[in-house]
Amino acid sequence: MALKKSQLYSTLWNACDSLRGGMDASQYKDYVLVVLFLKYISDKAKSDPDTIIEVPEGCSFENVLALKNKDNIGEELNKILEKIADANDLQGVITNADFADENKLGKGKDLVKTVSDLIGVFDNENLDFSNNRAADDDLIGDAYEYLMRNFASQSGKSKGQFYTPAEVSRVMANLIGISHDERTNISIYDPTCGSGSLLLRARAEAKHGASIDGQEKDLATIGMAKMSMIIHGVDDAELRHGDTLNSPLHKVNDNELTQFDYIVANPPFSTKKWMKSAKEEDTFGRWGHGAGIAPVPPNGCGDYAFLLHIVASLKAEGHAACILPHGVLFRGGAEAEIREFLVKKHIISGIIGLPSNLFFGTGIPACIIILDKEHAYNSEGIFMIDAKEGFEKDGAKNRLREMDIRRIIDVWAEHQYVPHFARMVKFSEIEENDFNLNIPRYVAPEDKEIIQDITAHLKGGLPKHDVDEVLASFWEACPDLKDELFELQANGYYRLKVSKEDIAAAINKNSSYQVRTKQYVDGLTSFFDTVHPQMNGLIPGFNPKELIELWGQKLLEVTGQQQLVSPYNVYEILMNYWAETMQDDCYMISRDGWKLSYEFTKKKPTYEDLLCDLLPVSVVLEKFFEEDTKAIAVVRSQIEQIQAEADQLAEDNADAFGDFFEKPTEANIKKEMTAFKKGESEGTDEMYGLWASYIAKCNLKKEHAKKEKALIETLTAKVVKKYDALSEDEIRSLVVNDKWTKSLFNRAEAELKRVNQQMTSDILALSDRYATTLPEIDEQVKSLQEQVNKHLADMGINF
Repeated sequence: MALKKSQLYSTLWNACDSLRGGMDASQYKDYVLVVLFLKYISDKAKSDPDTIIEVPEGCSFENVLALKNKDNIGEELNKILEKIADANDLQGVITNADFADENKLGKGKDLVKTVSDLIGVFDNENLDFSNNRAADDDLIGDAYEYLMRNFASQSGKSKGQFYTPAEVSRVMANLIGISHDERTNISIYDPTCGSGSLLLRARAEAKHGASIDGQEKDLATIGMAKMSMIIHGVDDAELRHGDTLNSPLHKVNDNELTQFDYIVANPPFSTKKWMKSAKEEDTFGRWGHGAGIAPVPPNGCGDYAFLLHIVASLKAEGHAACILPHGVLFRGGAEAEIREFLVKKHIISGIIGLPSNLFFGTGIPACIIILDKEHAYNSEGIFMIDAKEGFEKDGAKNRLREMDIRRIIDVWAEHQYVPHFARMVKFSEIEENDFNLNIPRYVAPEDKEIIQDITAHLKGGLPKHDVDEVLASFWEACPDLKDELFELQANGYYRLKVSKEDIAAAINKNSSYQVRTKQYVDGLTSFFDTVHPQMNGLIPGFNPKELIELWGQKLLEVTGQQQLVSPYNVYEILMNYWAETMQDDCYMISRDGWKLSYEFTKKKPTYEDLLCDLLPVSVVLEKFFEEDTKAIAVVRSQIEQIQAEADQLAEDNADAFGDFFEKPTEANIKKEMTAFKKGESEGTDEMYGLWASYIAKCNLKKEHAKKEKALIETLTAKVVKKYDALSEDEIRSLVVNDKWTKSLFNRAEAELKRVNQQMTSDILALSDRYATTLPEIDEQVKSLQEQVNKHLADMGINF
């Protein structure tokens, strides 16, 4: 049975990672990625005579496989890579990894085994790149991305900077508006391109193609970037090796930098002593002491040096996004002067504050600086987004969720004011704050501190602030709910009108809550009515990523018409289910159509051991064999009950069972019974009767076990027969309706219940906070003290 896409990647990573021995992941990645690259170009050469990479005779992956377990495998593999490099100008790209290096790969037979096993990882029938699409939805590109992320996560703080998390790359590419540009062949540049992930993501957003250029200081990393470009079908990328700040290589002449339509960058944070051959009076006019030129960045911190390089490399109508540490927003000295210069030029159009610990090279919080030369003249301010709270834990790092990505993109696109999240800040306000751009100065963080009301603690009642403001989101969604739950008293404090136990029921019965609930369910129904024809119409060759973008947009639209459940939470449900299940399903359908392949995971299998990824056995059982599964469940319950009764019998009669054996078994008891009949046991007639009762339960359990086995065998045969008889239309219906739709609808309903529980919990917590007044507590303390004193007095101790 074919591996799922996600399963294939994890299998690939686990196999590769297990082979690296004592090597650091930052070193071992060079070997793995080169073999992956070799496999890709070999597969493509077999199916595409016009492929961009020439594979010389004797250099295919099949030729490499023939070297497995040979004593000279390392040397011969190096020779093959040299031939390919010479034929395609890839020296220094695929020849950096020395497969004969005994210091890294082991000596003698150890080296032979390590290299042979590594090659063997890619000898997988499911890992066939011959029909790979050179688009944003391809097997090899996604595999490369998956490996890169894993290598970055294991390469250590100082060696993981070559990779920008895909989630952040997607945000940046969307924020600068590449997808809305109707021009043909726009230019995209990354001055610190690393492994090229930012460039590729930005290029994927271009409607009509884009030329991409980049520069990278680290030689091994630029090699990874060039391989990645080829793997993604890009044969014209201008990627150059060198120090961008001191020796920029994309230039018109010795004094003028090449300028680009779009720039994306994730420079190394706060580079020390960056200024080498670069001068304070920069040759390219990036900084200096003249009028109209930006101040010189401090040599002890290169953040603004990179940002000013980007500004100088941007066309007059250009847009850029750059990741920098939060310190650039508020640090003083020369950086404050540069910040003032950029603000007065109106070049900065936006700042997005990101969560901490997103990046593999550092754990500190960062921000995305958006530059916009095109609209600088008419700009009135800087749009700021505080997105630091939107993330989830992912191992040792944090990661942006799909809902976080989408929310940032949507709010930015509309420049919406969202309390505690986003607002447009006028340049005049920034100037009043001495050009400090620290986001919390302008976007007030939500105050989550609980304010204790002393009067309420003393006299009782619920504070007006807590009911009216802290719970305001509930009343916005359900306007008449507050009056049903609370009553405002003459003293200005509320009281709860319903008992604590009835809060949830009161919410459910509320008319506005029911209206919102209906809107929510109607929205979900509308979503499925829209996407079902598309789901049912899937045919081999479709692009799954394009579809999920359309479906996600539709879900946001239809669920955005109610205020009860956050549309972004519902969107996250869809995207999570996509990542867990639907993505693999759609990949299989795109590749093979609506065809089933299944296998059993055991030699003597039952229906429970049947594995079918596209149509799990649980779906088939629920649809066709509900009565059969109920019958088996009943027998299993009876078996458990009989066993429980037998265990209880032994436990309640320890004298009869505990003297002979720690745990009673049928064999032990029968042996003891035989000995009793022969007069060889010290048991009694009463004990013998208990033993007989235990054996009777064992026999009854066996009878039920036989019945269970027969039912299972019958159901297994039925299930196999059903799988074999399913038509394509039946498979489609089961997957779309009984698998996808039911799972998504159940999760969406669970989110509605969670909202209800949250409302109930918050109201209950408020009530409990002021349920007992301080005078009442004092009285309780006084009463308890009197009781203690009385007991002490009885003991002859007086105070």
